[in-house]
Parts: sequence; structure tokens; C-alpha cells
Amino acid sequence: MRIARTDNFKKAWEKLSEQQKVLSRKAIEKLMEDIKYPALRVKKIKGTKDIWEARVDITIRMTFQIEREFIILRNIGKHDETLDNP
Repeated sequence: MRIARTDNFKKAWEKLSEQQKVLSRKAIEKLMEDIKYPALRVKKIKGTKDIWEARVDITIRMTFQIEREFIILRNIGKHDETLDNP
């Protein structure tokens, strides 16, 4: 699969610390390799048609959609803030 990033994701990415970016890059790589990788804890976001969340670490989540061969990264950041605006 290939990765695409929304403008919202790009803005949220800039707010992450360098450590969070390192962890996020690793999580994105795992997501591309195996969307069911257990540590990511991927699940569909309730109340949405096709938006999913993945765990970067205990505090950081990222949201995404899958369209054809693309994983479209929508948002990333602190758990509650990210899931309030997936």
C-alpha cells in the first residue's frame, strides 16, 4: 500500500515532538506492512463510515482511511483530540 497525507495530518504532524515523530514513522511503516499488526490496535471509529484509528503509543493516535491502494492519513495527535476530529 502507498501513503497519502491530508493537509490536516501534515499540520498535526508539525505539532509532534521529535520522539513522537520517530514512533509515528515506525507505526506508519508497520501499518503499510500489516494493517492487522497487533501493537497498532487498529479499529474502526464508531459513527464513521470508513475512518480507522491506529495506536502510535499510549497517548498518540492516528486516523486514516483506505482507498484502493492508498492509506490516507487524516489526523495524528493526542488520543482525545485526534478522535474528536478524525
